[in-house]
Amino acid sequence: MAERVCPWYLGYILANPLRNLFHKPEKILRDYVKPGMTVLDIGSAMGFFSLGMARMVGPDGRVVCVDLQDIMINNLKRRANRAGLIDRLDPRVCSKHSLQIDDLAGQIDFALAFYVVHEVPDIHNLMTEIYRSLKPGGKLYVVEPKGHASAEDYKHTENEAEKAGFSIVDHPKMRGSWTTVFAKRRV
Repeated sequence: MAERVCPWYLGYILANPLRNLFHKPEKILRDYVKPGMTVLDIGSAMGFFSLGMARMVGPDGRVVCVDLQDIMINNLKRRANRAGLIDRLDPRVCSKHSLQIDDLAGQIDFALAFYVVHEVPDIHNLMTEIYRSLKPGGKLYVVEPKGHASAEDYKHTENEAEKAGFSIVDHPKMRGSWTTVFAKRRV
């Protein structure tokens, strides 16, 4: 699969409050993100989901925000400061080949990969890193846009997640998107 990275300037569109009409974080994630959790936002961009999850985890929770582009992370920090949520965030710049989360092994309750897997050159490595970071029974919610990922591409994503050790739990409905909730198998 070819590597495709979202241009930084599209981050402003992705962070637009009007996006709440289609992708309201609190509505989409209410069954998965709870107060006090540690959650991981993969491909966080400027924090549309990160800030929503920071509100959901509350003052005792934490959101680890990972993005390849430092300009996205810097804008996320600025937005989090304005929203009074910066203390709940752990923003990180990753590399093309690693999420840079080895220090989080077994600490994450929930991970979100929203419209990002199609940009990753090595999906198996991505799924393995996420799997390692999750607590036993932790969940991963993957959402991919049908306009960027074909049915075959998405099936490949699901297969790579299962190879990494995940089980498919659900396929929530979301217009124009492929969606899967995975769980880390309990050991």
